[in-house]
Amino acid sequence: MQRTAFAVPAAIIAVMAFLMIGCGSDDAGTKSQASGQSDASGLTAEQLKNGIGPIRSVDLGPPDEALADAGEAIFQTKCGACHKMDARYVGPALGDVLTRRSPEFVMNMMLNPAEMVEKHPEVKALLAQFLTPMPNQNLTEEDARAVLEYLRLEGAGDDNPEAS
Repeated sequence: MQRTAFAVPAAIIAVMAFLMIGCGSDDAGTKSQASGQSDASGLTAEQLKNGIGPIRSVDLGPPDEALADAGEAIFQTKCGACHKMDARYVGPALGDVLTRRSPEFVMNMMLNPAEMVEKHPEVKALLAQFLTPMPNQNLTEEDARAVLEYLRLEGAGDDNPEAS
């Protein structure tokens, strides 16, 4: 009997030691920060700014009316059921989205909504506010770029520096 009583506490101590080692120390947090990751989300500063997805850089260049026209058609078909330009609807208003988000973020949200909803803190906050996750519309990068150009030109105004 005495042997059984001794074995149980030893097992508990072993499990606790394993958990303490597995949880890591303060050094792990320091390494995480040094590699450019955020403690709270695990995302890099670039991912926090530009979103999670295939788009790393967007060269906006001069306004492209033809591309914006193609983007408007895609927007009306795939996005308009949930988004309006100047009003909250199922999702947020998008007329000023480029004053709030980088072009890369907007395109990554269109191309990779599931992972953005799962991992990005700002998108998680939007989900908590709007209560409807953005569905994947299966856009190509070219489609997303056209919609971005539409948002850029449609939302153009004195307060939208991305439009020029």
